[in-house]
Amino acid sequence: MAGKKRGEIQLQTVINTQSQWDDMLLNKGLTVIDVYQAWCGPCKAMQPLFRKLRNELNEDDILHFVVAEADNIVTLQSFREKCEPLFLFSLNGKIIAKVQGANAPLVNKKVISLINEERKILDGELARPQYSEVPLSDTLGKDVKGSNYENLGEIYSIVVIKPDAVNSRKTPQIKKKLISAGYVIEAEEKKMFTEEEVKNFFSQMAEEPDFEEFLSLMTSGLSYILVVSVGTEDKYSLEEITSQTTIEAKESSDSQNESEAQPTPEMIKQKRDSLREYLEQQHISQFCETENIPGNVTKFLDTFFPNIREMQAIKLQRTLALLKPDLLHERKDDVLNIINNEGFKILMQRELVLSEEEAKALCEEYENEDYYEKLIPYMTSGPSLILVLLRENGLEYWKQLLGPKSVDDVSEYALESLCAQFATEELPINQLYGSNSPDTAEREIEHFFPLTSTLAIIKPHVSHEQREEILKLIKESGFDITMMKQLILTKEDTDEIYFTVTEKDFYADLVKAFTEGPSLIMVLTKWNAVLEWRLMMGPVDPEEAKLLSPDSLRARYGISILKNAVHGSSNDFDATACIDKLFAMDSPEIA
Repeated sequence: MAGKKRGEIQLQTVINTQSQWDDMLLNKGLTVIDVYQAWCGPCKAMQPLFRKLRNELNEDDILHFVVAEADNIVTLQSFREKCEPLFLFSLNGKIIAKVQGANAPLVNKKVISLINEERKILDGELARPQYSEVPLSDTLGKDVKGSNYENLGEIYSIVVIKPDAVNSRKTPQIKKKLISAGYVIEAEEKKMFTEEEVKNFFSQMAEEPDFEEFLSLMTSGLSYILVVSVGTEDKYSLEEITSQTTIEAKESSDSQNESEAQPTPEMIKQKRDSLREYLEQQHISQFCETENIPGNVTKFLDTFFPNIREMQAIKLQRTLALLKPDLLHERKDDVLNIINNEGFKILMQRELVLSEEEAKALCEEYENEDYYEKLIPYMTSGPSLILVLLRENGLEYWKQLLGPKSVDDVSEYALESLCAQFATEELPINQLYGSNSPDTAEREIEHFFPLTSTLAIIKPHVSHEQREEILKLIKESGFDITMMKQLILTKEDTDEIYFTVTEKDFYADLVKAFTEGPSLIMVLTKWNAVLEWRLMMGPVDPEEAKLLSPDSLRARYGISILKNAVHGSSNDFDATACIDKLFAMDSPEIA
C-alpha cells in the first residue's frame, strides 16, 4: 500500500513558479501539462487516465505529467481566471497542442500517438516532424477583450428593455431577436431604476421635452439590462453590415485553427453601431434603450456588472442528474457527499417514480442491450432522485465523473468513476445519469422541473431598506423576478387579489392597509413557485411566524396580521388570474 501511495504522489510534478516552468521545458520527450487555477485545483477526473498511460506505455524517460498553477506562472497568465480544464502538450520544450475540457478519449489518443512517434524517431525509423508552436494565449480574451480593448465599453453595447415591455412579457421575444441576428447576450441584470439613476444613466436625454414622461416610465417597474456583444460565430451577414465586413469575417475565419472565426475590431465597431438600426428594423426599438458610446457603456458595466471579466471566465453549466431506484434506496448520502465535495451546487431536487415513457427516454442508449426488457420495469419500480446540478463546466465535469454507461465498459482508467463505485448486481448499468448536451439538459430540466409563476406583493408599510433586503432574499432563494412594478392598489385591485375574503369583517381594514401607499407587485418564477413562496413568507400572523418559522419573511418584517409584510397567491389558478389582471398585456405583440 505504501508503494502505491508514493506512486500516486509522483504521478504529476507540481509546477507553481516561472522558474519551475522554465526547467520543465527542458524535459526530453512529451510532457502533458494540466493547467489549473489555485481556487479550483487540477482536474482529478483525468488522473486515472494518466496512471493508465504511465503504466501501459512504461516510458518514464520520454513521458512526463505535470500540473501547472496558472496564477503564479507568467507564461500562463492568459489562462488565469478560467475554470474549464486545459491540457497542454510540450514536445522537447515546444508547446505543440492543447485540449480544452476533460476529454479523456482525445487526450489518450494524442498521448499514445505522440509517444509512438517519439519511439520511432529515437529508433531512427522516422524523421522528426516540424510542429508549429501553439501560442499560449486565449484567442478571444487576447484579441478582443484584452490588449486591443482595455476598455470593455469598446466591445459591448447595453440594451435596456423598458418596464412596459417587461410587464407585457416581451423580454423573451426581444432577446430571441437579438440572438437570432448573431448578437450574444453576455450578461443580464434586472433593475428597478430610481429617479437619480435614470437621470444619471440617461443624462443625454435630460433636455428632451418628454424626459419627465420617460423618467416616470423608467421608475414604474422592472427593467432588463442586457450586456450585448457581436458574438464570435460566423453570423456577420446582417443587412446592416457592409460587404467589406463580411469579407473580413471570412478572412478571419480562414485564419483561425479549426475554423473558429473571431471578430475584428472593425467588425465589432460596425456591428455595435448597427444595433440601434437593427432594433428599429425589427420594430422593437420603442421597447428598448440602447447605449454603445464606450464611456457610457463602461458606466453601466461598472455599476451593474463590476465582475464581468470574471463572469466571462467562469463557464457555469446546469445539468440534470439522476440516481436510479436501487442507488437512491441504498447509497443516496454517499452520492450526495461526492456531489458536494466536487463543487456542485444542487439547485433543485425531487424524488419521482418515472413513467414508462420517461424511463425509455432516459435509457435510450441501452435500447440494443440484452437486458433492456428488464431495465424499464426496474426504472419504474420505485422513486428515482432527480437533481439539477450547477458548477463551472458542470455538464462535462459530471459526465467525466459518471464514467461509461455500463459496468462492462469500465476500463482500468475508469475504476474511480461513479459507474464503477456504485455498481450493483441487479443490472450492469451505470446507476447514475447525466445529460448529454446543454440543449438536452435544458429540455430535461424543463420537463422534470417545469417553471411556474406566482404573484408576490411587498406591502406599503415595509420600509425601503427592508424592501431591498426582501428582494435580495428572494433572489438568493432561486426565484426569478420576471415582472415587477410599483403601484398604489385600488379597492378594485384588492378585490381581485382577496376575492375569497371580501365579505369578512376585517376586509375594510385590509383595503385601507393596501391603499395607504405604494406596494411592490412582482411575478416570481420558479419550479413549484406558489408553494415555495408561501413557505418563504411563513404563517399569516407574524407572532405565530416567529414561533413556527422564525426565518420567514413575515416573522422578520411583519407588524400585524394586516401588515404582515408580504402576500402571495394561494394556488396556481389564483396566481394566473391575478397576474393577468395586474400585468395586462395591453401593448401589441412583436412581429
